[in-house]
Amino acid sequence: MNSTQQTARVGLFFLLGVALVWVTYETLSGGKIFEPRKHTIVAMFDDVRQLKTGDEVRLAGVKVGSVLRTQLAGRRAEAVLEIDPRIPIAGDATATIEMSGLISGNYVSIDMGTPGVAPLPDGAEIKTAESPDLNTLMTDLSGLGKQLQDSLGTLSSALNGSPKSGGGLIAKLDKLLSDNEGKLSATMSNLQAITEKVNHGDGTIGKLLNDPKLHDELLATVGEIRAAAAQTKELVASAQSVIDQVKSGQGAIGALVYDPKAAADIRASIADIRSVSDKLAKGEGTLGKLLNDDGLYNSAQTAIKKADRALDGLNDSGPITAVGIVANALF
Repeated sequence: MNSTQQTARVGLFFLLGVALVWVTYETLSGGKIFEPRKHTIVAMFDDVRQLKTGDEVRLAGVKVGSVLRTQLAGRRAEAVLEIDPRIPIAGDATATIEMSGLISGNYVSIDMGTPGVAPLPDGAEIKTAESPDLNTLMTDLSGLGKQLQDSLGTLSSALNGSPKSGGGLIAKLDKLLSDNEGKLSATMSNLQAITEKVNHGDGTIGKLLNDPKLHDELLATVGEIRAAAAQTKELVASAQSVIDQVKSGQGAIGALVYDPKAAADIRASIADIRSVSDKLAKGEGTLGKLLNDDGLYNSAQTAIKKADRALDGLNDSGPITAVGIVANALF
């Protein structure tokens, strides 16, 4: 065997050894030798709820990593999550611990966050939110069941009661029905008689239910009420129109209410009337003297009496003599 063949065999055995070592390492490492390096984020919880290393981390339900480890951090529990670096986690995303099932373990659920928000860097802390777990739900259900049991016991005591208290509600109702059986039978008979009268059209209610004429009259009355309501609505609309015109100063009333010149004229007229009435009350002017001077009244009565005496002498005298008598009587 020459040296060349020996060298080739040594090289071949060396390559086979390297390949064997590589296959062994890949098998022992789970095939992760050529995977990209993952980055981690930290989630702080009040209670990790039996979360353990290797549990899944899901983004919108899809597995994107696993729990690297859990540990205490002061008065809270810290879960370090190993995330695939090709999957960005939004900076405002929220992590919660969810149940995989009633008998299976838990996993960490992360929501998508807001689009466009910068992703969390390696080692950053993600926001968390607490969600009820199975133990909390069972505790709440146990408390609810106890309250329901207590309520049913109270209801049962109220319904059944005790012999010392004369029985419960059911016993009292039974006694009430037994004691008033005759009255109840009479009441039912009266109700039956009333319903028979109504069915036969007797009485006011029976006529209203069975007489078509009353039904038609009732409909006609309703129609008249509707017509009256429509007329009232039109009247209100007309009144509103008049009020709007008055407010805008239109028409005589609007001018009186909103026209300053018209208001000034009315005030001046009222002042003139008041001045005239004051003068009449004081006896000023011809009309005031006629109303307040008794002498003018007496003179008028004297003149009237003289005219009466002159007219009495007209029957015995001629026209010329009569004129003279009247003139002499008056003057």
